[in-house]
Amino acid sequence: MSTKPQQTIIELQQGNITAAMRLAQIAIENAQRILQMQVDVAREIFDDGVADAKSLGKVQSPQELIESRARLAQQMAEKMFACSRTIAGLTAEMQTEMGKTVSERLTSNGQEIVNTVEELLQGMPLNNHAAAEALQHTFETARKSLEQATKASTDVFSAYVQNANKWH
Repeated sequence: MSTKPQQTIIELQQGNITAAMRLAQIAIENAQRILQMQVDVAREIFDDGVADAKSLGKVQSPQELIESRARLAQQMAEKMFACSRTIAGLTAEMQTEMGKTVSERLTSNGQEIVNTVEELLQGMPLNNHAAAEALQHTFETARKSLEQATKASTDVFSAYVQNANKWH
């Protein structure tokens, strides 16, 4: 039979495995969305190219040929810019969700570890309150740092998306 600290450690490990599985699921779903979007854009560009090739048979002057090629190039550029903006947005969303998941897990782990350490320190000739506070402060600092990093990366991707919209 396991003790309370052992049970807490087992629960921590189970929670970490669940969080890791959630992070993997977020990454897989994001990769699938990006891949599908790229396939869709590639199909649209191919279809546009086929349509443009068919229309070349009807071209009667070099000027029409140049205009047709310029129009196709413009359409491709627009699609590629839209694709890059969408990928940046999806990546920012994924990073935010992953950051939130990790932050929640870090906060939960921190409190559970502090509680376990307090239980282990009971009856020892140490100042267990100070040790528990130090651990709690460490986990809180790590959680805040993670939140700041997540916010910074989200802000960078948001700025990229906004600037990409201005370029287009």
